[in-house]
Amino acid sequence: MSDTRPPLTILSEEESMFREAIAAFADEEVRPRVRDMEKAGKIDPTLIPKYFELGLMGIEVPEEYGGAGGSLMMVALAVEEISKVDASAAIVCDVQNTLVNFPILKYGNDEQKQRYLTRLTSEVVGAYALSEAGSGSDAFGLATRAEKKGDGWVLDGRKLWITNGAEAEIFVIFANADPSAGYKGITAFIVERGTPGFAVGKKEDKLGIRASSTVELLLDGCELPAANVLGPVGQGYKIAIETLNEGRIGIGAQMIGVAQGALGAAIEYIQERRQFGKELAHFQAIQFQVAQAATELEAARLMVYNAARLKDAGHDIARTGAMAKLYSSQVCERVTSLCVELFGGYGYTTDYPVEKFYRDAKIGTIYEGTSNMQLQTIAKSLLR
Repeated sequence: MSDTRPPLTILSEEESMFREAIAAFADEEVRPRVRDMEKAGKIDPTLIPKYFELGLMGIEVPEEYGGAGGSLMMVALAVEEISKVDASAAIVCDVQNTLVNFPILKYGNDEQKQRYLTRLTSEVVGAYALSEAGSGSDAFGLATRAEKKGDGWVLDGRKLWITNGAEAEIFVIFANADPSAGYKGITAFIVERGTPGFAVGKKEDKLGIRASSTVELLLDGCELPAANVLGPVGQGYKIAIETLNEGRIGIGAQMIGVAQGALGAAIEYIQERRQFGKELAHFQAIQFQVAQAATELEAARLMVYNAARLKDAGHDIARTGAMAKLYSSQVCERVTSLCVELFGGYGYTTDYPVEKFYRDAKIGTIYEGTSNMQLQTIAKSLLR
């Protein structure tokens, strides 16, 4: 059997061991569940406790709060390895680490960190709620309102496209506390499931990442104490931007994982499938397509890893993160499409894995900032 692993990339001994452990976990625990989760349209509930047991739900969180005290690079490695098997399973720990733990760790006070991070690293799933029906790419055109009431707040509005929403117990939600101030009125709140006035609504039926829950959230007179405000009032826009910058590294890792999973399956297939008296892998046209795909994928991988390294070193990654997310999602679409073609008619059936990889690839150009928004971010940075 051929070596379908990605080219060697420099990792520390700790990172290499971590990646190997996650790869084994994905193969042993995730792979046997993929088909059933895809059909059911939800994550197997028996899988989620295994994420906590392995420490996957608090990779960057310090040990004092129950986390692993790791790095964004390790988050990227975990998401990539699981995505090679199933993107839906990967997004569970991706969102937890980059969109939920990160803002609480950076902007939460000591009480909030102790109260929420200890649970998020050990037992409960979290979700991040920014998007609305009228504010997708225009993320700061929020209609959800936060009104001061005594010492607390009341939230009213509706959030859409909330990943992990069906499983989550803790939500980071953005609302505008002062619409007259525009985006400078946006404030972040921590909301727990079960809070009066808060409800999880419709679950979306999607093209890809079907086992990952995508839901709406309903806020109808949702009363919160002042202790649930995350960061300074009116600084929600800053929190949202910084969080998405980190989140895009996770999506980039998801995309290179999906592409690698598809390419690995295709490379094995073309060495077995015979046409015109020989294996497909013997045809130069096939060889060149695979070589081109592998080269583009490695370039995307290095962009994602570089952005993660820069973030871990304390650098601003607004541009590098946008570039990594943009390019990795583009490459993933191209690679998975090619892999479907390499399988021929079989590739279009659910009997083989590449059709699922192809469907899972599309979301990468949409969520956590569409490709056009990444281009805008890159252009603004270059032309500033």
